[in-house]
Amino acid sequence: MKKIKLKIAVIALAAILLTFYTQASLAYYTTIGRATNVVTTGDIRFIIHETTNQGTPFPEEGVYIVPGDIVSKQVTIESDCEQPFYLRVKLVYGVDGTALSAEECFRVNINEAHWQLVDGWYYYKGVVEPGQTTPHVFSQVEIVGSEVDNSYLGKTLTLSVVAQGVQSVHNPVNGTNTYEASGWPAEGGTA
Repeated sequence: MKKIKLKIAVIALAAILLTFYTQASLAYYTTIGRATNVVTTGDIRFIIHETTNQGTPFPEEGVYIVPGDIVSKQVTIESDCEQPFYLRVKLVYGVDGTALSAEECFRVNINEAHWQLVDGWYYYKGVVEPGQTTPHVFSQVEIVGSEVDNSYLGKTLTLSVVAQGVQSVHNPVNGTNTYEASGWPAEGGTA
């Protein structure tokens, strides 16, 4: 009789434990829910302007150069959106589609009063407000005569300007250290 009572007690205990585990798992699975939240954000848009020192657009077809030339090219960025944002610019140098370092052919006079170099990017030291145009990033490019030799004859040198922006609202930085802002696109990302 004791064996039967012990078996009944073990079966009852197993049934109770199974009930607890089943209820716990049922409770777990029945409390999971999914929500779809729609968040609309403002977009950041800007226009990169390239002009000469006379204020005329920089020629789309480029200019012919010889070593030692100083080319007038003023680059500014104009906000084309309703949101204020932080801005950074990268200068990409090349010859016939192959990347170069700046020192290989170009010397650019960066406007260090308004732009600061951090990790290969020039960060605007302020907030670009809606409708605002930044001070120039640079205003001239020197073709370094000691580096541009006859091996460059007939080749096309390029200087491309890449710009990216991130929102400034609820994205605090310390003073003019706009490079500290959150949300900068990964290298190669687009603005």
